[in-house]
Amino acid sequence: MLAVGNSMMGDDGAGPMLFDLMQQTPIDGWVAINGGSSPESVSHQVRALKPQRLLIVDAADIGLAPGEIRVIDPDDIAEMFIMSTHNLPLNFLIDQLKEDVGEIIFLGIQPDLVGFYMPMNDKVVAAVEQVYQALPTWEGVGGFRLFEGE
Repeated sequence: MLAVGNSMMGDDGAGPMLFDLMQQTPIDGWVAINGGSSPESVSHQVRALKPQRLLIVDAADIGLAPGEIRVIDPDDIAEMFIMSTHNLPLNFLIDQLKEDVGEIIFLGIQPDLVGFYMPMNDKVVAAVEQVYQALPTWEGVGGFRLFEGE
């Protein structure tokens, strides 16, 4: 699992919060990497693991209610103009990793507020916990809905 986001920017800390949960209580079969706001800088760590599947978790402004979770087709990320606080758009990183990873799943959590020193919305916190709870029995897209331009 590659966590993306900045824990100092309110709901953009969704990915890092999941990383922290996985560090505190690891889940068999999962390795967590914290990509922070420059996930491209840890792409070598992902490559070294040679995973069959990579789950990328990040806050994604897709126009839903705060805390809504959707699986977003990585091929659609560039076209959707997803809000990003990262150095490079995620579609560049995903395209790069496709060479070494069999399956990439991008899981977006709708943020409420993204700003320095803002607290995380309770619904976003609950969404991160929901993702964490889904990991031990993960199959397919983890039981989460696909984003369909809602």
